[in-house]
Amino acid sequence: MILVLVEVSPVGEAVETSREAVTFARDLSAAGGGVPIDAVVVGEPDDALVKTLATYGVRRVHALTGSAYDAYSGAAWAAGLMAVREKAGSVVVMAAGTSRGNEVLAHVGARTGLPMAANAISFSGLSPFTVTRQVVGGAALEEMQLAQRPAIFSVAGHAVEATPADVPGSGELVIETPDVAGADLVARVVSTDEPEPDLSGALKSAKVVVGAGRGAGSAEGFDDVLELTELLHASLGVSRVVTSLGWRPHHEQVGQTGSRISPDLYIPCGISGAIQHWAGCSSAKAILAINNDPDAPMVTKATHAVIGDMHEIIPAINEEIRRRRGA
Repeated sequence: MILVLVEVSPVGEAVETSREAVTFARDLSAAGGGVPIDAVVVGEPDDALVKTLATYGVRRVHALTGSAYDAYSGAAWAAGLMAVREKAGSVVVMAAGTSRGNEVLAHVGARTGLPMAANAISFSGLSPFTVTRQVVGGAALEEMQLAQRPAIFSVAGHAVEATPADVPGSGELVIETPDVAGADLVARVVSTDEPEPDLSGALKSAKVVVGAGRGAGSAEGFDDVLELTELLHASLGVSRVVTSLGWRPHHEQVGQTGSRISPDLYIPCGISGAIQHWAGCSSAKAILAINNDPDAPMVTKATHAVIGDMHEIIPAINEEIRRRRGA
């Protein structure tokens, strides 16, 4: 049996990365001859969440309930996850590669003495079970064998597209109340401050993103980039140096400390492509780089590239788009 930790949003919905993890689990299940998939959630879910997970092929939803789970604690969640795993006899324990997913699974790995692979993007072979995972912020890939059971790993965000199953699961709800030791509650969330409004939603879901980096030269150097963004009905994404210099707001930042995007087309202009930025855009289906350095990492990794000054190339692109549209 495959056991997937599913994170739930404040409004009670399964977060996208967790739905991606369940989708990944279905591929693994099919390779193993139809091994059932169970989910673990923290707190008692509503009917809508259970039905959603059923549409993704989940057989049972195990809900961890009790005062020990009222606030987030990586160790407590791991204890509950292990209790469900030991009762159900799962051979795989998974989660989304979020900060919480990776922390909880790291606790599981430490308690079982088994290796945990973070940020897997695919698997190959079942004996031994082998995953390919992102390392160095997504700049490199590593193959890792998980020969012992349970196999413990997280799934990198956007490694697969979250899609409902062809055949839904039964979605049976099982209330679990496993004991949690006091030592597992030493590190826990004790208070939460309301975050700033998340303005990055459009960027994360955009099908086309136009990016700009240090090559823009200044805050005023974004005029042509913004016009191209408007002409393409795209979202704007920027590198970390742009936000550090105060040229653009942080919610537009793409990268390891910004948003991770997976558009159909990404057009980075004047962005060298440091590892941290690449970690945020490597899931783009196609990349058209505009840069005056033919050896820039972004250029060498791009699907296509135009070598030259972005302040000459982008106005020419804008003019051609307007001409073709008769504007």
